[in-house]
Amino acid sequence: MTRKYFGTDGIRGKANEGKMTAEVAMRVGMAAGRHFTRGEHQHRVVIGKDTRLSGYLLEPALTSGFISMGMDVVLLGPMPTPAVAMLTRSLRADLGVMLSASHNPYYDNGIKLFDHDGNKLSDEIELEIEKRMENGYDKHLVESSKLGRAQRLHNAVGRYIEFAKNTFPKHLRLDGLRVVLDCANGAAYRTAPSVLWELGAEVIALGTSPNGTNINDACGSTKPQAMCDRVIETRADIGIALDGDADRLIICDENGKIIDGDQVMATIATNWHQNGRLKGDALVATIMSNIGLEKYMKSIGLRLERTSVGDRYVVAAMQQLGCNIGGEQSGHIVLSDFNTTGDGLVAALQVLAVLTEKGRPVSNLFKSFEPYPQLLKNVRYKEGDEPLENSHVKQAICDGESSLNGDGRVVIRKSGTEPLIRVMVEGSDDNLINTVANDIVASVQASVRSE
Repeated sequence: MTRKYFGTDGIRGKANEGKMTAEVAMRVGMAAGRHFTRGEHQHRVVIGKDTRLSGYLLEPALTSGFISMGMDVVLLGPMPTPAVAMLTRSLRADLGVMLSASHNPYYDNGIKLFDHDGNKLSDEIELEIEKRMENGYDKHLVESSKLGRAQRLHNAVGRYIEFAKNTFPKHLRLDGLRVVLDCANGAAYRTAPSVLWELGAEVIALGTSPNGTNINDACGSTKPQAMCDRVIETRADIGIALDGDADRLIICDENGKIIDGDQVMATIATNWHQNGRLKGDALVATIMSNIGLEKYMKSIGLRLERTSVGDRYVVAAMQQLGCNIGGEQSGHIVLSDFNTTGDGLVAALQVLAVLTEKGRPVSNLFKSFEPYPQLLKNVRYKEGDEPLENSHVKQAICDGESSLNGDGRVVIRKSGTEPLIRVMVEGSDDNLINTVANDIVASVQASVRSE
């Protein structure tokens, strides 16, 4: 069945149009509420959101849908995505919902769903919810005496702060560490600075004044220049930038140079391996992670296991392989000893723990391997088109792979959140990967114009 609503990370779109209207949100609430209503107990759903203006539109619509199915609703207000996953488990809820479009601009929003264990839903369950959204959910409206109730969890922020602090090694403190922390005017604007300050760090906070429309606006993990500049300006030890829903991070060293997610995962995995904490003798990453990371892991006697793009696929592989560290090059890092999804703040605390233990600068500590040159280009296409089915595009991809002659990779995929074809080429020769990438991009562009 073709997906109509769900992409690689829930439902996402421009607020108040298309698949991100109040009507659709209410139907999601009704359909998901019906799907997760099992047994005679009073069912409960937890709803969190980031700081987008459209959260005021979608939150009550979702709430109405769940209440109409007899589910009680616990409203968290602005909270990070991983806090929703954690509180879904803590409150013994049947379902968790996060309203966020992650790193997208304020005018987009999204709906992410978690099961009672705090895991993102499988493709099969999402398709079942889509079926219910299209037909049949209204037959199961409860009678008026069995409607659910809604209440706010007023200590949600404090609960998540204590949870995050407890993931930091008990014998360590952050005294003497100067940290620039960019919260992207998003979901972690209250929690993240408090956690670092309570652990002893000197916190220079950016992006902590959300107004509904400034989330991810020239700030956060996708636009980290302000963080890098402030690190240099204040002579900070490290810069940490979260995204809008705080499930990912990007760090920079004391010189303002960006350290990507592959290097962060490599350093944490090495530290945990040395301390006997790494499970499964492997790190789980996606097809986008650099070959350099794969070769480094092999050099220290460990494996790199690859999955499709999307942290839920990483989590599924971690569970299957018995691993406790996984993530994406983009900064989604999953540490399953602590949480079931990417958690930018918890990952940052592990980074700071390594930094505190080793006593070396970030520029030295977070350079485990020399990355292969990697080029990523995006090609926009019209909704409904299938440029990757074009024979000329397929031939261009095949020719590119042959040109690399085994010393590199070509990864072509459709974005799960936007109508984009993502073209990634990696290899040891800069000129060659540029040629290969440009040839594939030109082929995709030609196919889009011809269709």
